[in-house]
Amino acid sequence: MIRILLVEDEEVIREGISSLIRQVSPHFTVVKEAAHGREALDYLSRNVVDVVITDIRMREMNGLQLLEKIREKYEDMPLLIISGYSDFSYAQKALQFGVSDYLLKPIDRKQLVCALDKIHALLLKRGGKSPVPAQAEEAPPAMQPGTEGRRLIRKVKEYIEAHPEGDLRLQTLADFVHLNPAYLSQLFKQETGANLSDAITAARMERAKYLLAHTELKIYDVARLSGYQSPKHFMLVFKQWAGVTPGTYREQHAT
Repeated sequence: MIRILLVEDEEVIREGISSLIRQVSPHFTVVKEAAHGREALDYLSRNVVDVVITDIRMREMNGLQLLEKIREKYEDMPLLIISGYSDFSYAQKALQFGVSDYLLKPIDRKQLVCALDKIHALLLKRGGKSPVPAQAEEAPPAMQPGTEGRRLIRKVKEYIEAHPEGDLRLQTLADFVHLNPAYLSQLFKQETGANLSDAITAARMERAKYLLAHTELKIYDVARLSGYQSPKHFMLVFKQWAGVTPGTYREQHAT
């Protein structure tokens, strides 16, 4: 059973989320409900959990401060953010801590299921991963075995999907998996049948579609959170990808 530490200062919301988790996933259990960051850290100092789900704005210690403290001790722990619409510009700062996902209040049941399934799959991969022999780690790129190559590409794809707003330059991704940039590009094409640049664009467009449909953010904020510093460039790419402008897409899909 995957152990969750749930951090939310509103008791009614906290209990509702805990109940919803029990309903939607048999793999997770909330082992602790904390009302703020300090209570959560105190619990973590004495207990082990697998996942932390936290609100952003709370008394005593806010979610960002909590994430920073957790990342100091637990580099790879999956973190899930809960945020109200008005908090979204604040929640974007949490992305630098490598959060697995974020959910907007009121929490949508399907989105929660998807977020938990993503974390479940990630933890299963980590738990079932075999150690890589030292020889394989030291082998030159051309000697990467097929299974190892597939593992590295999965790792790159997961990173792209988790950080569409981040630095996804070829060199950055190559450094992430310790491969030569040119070799990574070739390997990605070989394993997926798609160009790495197209995969990055796809992930960013999915982020943009989600933000347009589920938030009231300005287009330039959607662009920035989808990895585009230039709103004009973002709008051009989005229209080429979706067939409509961001504004039209929002009108058609806003919830």
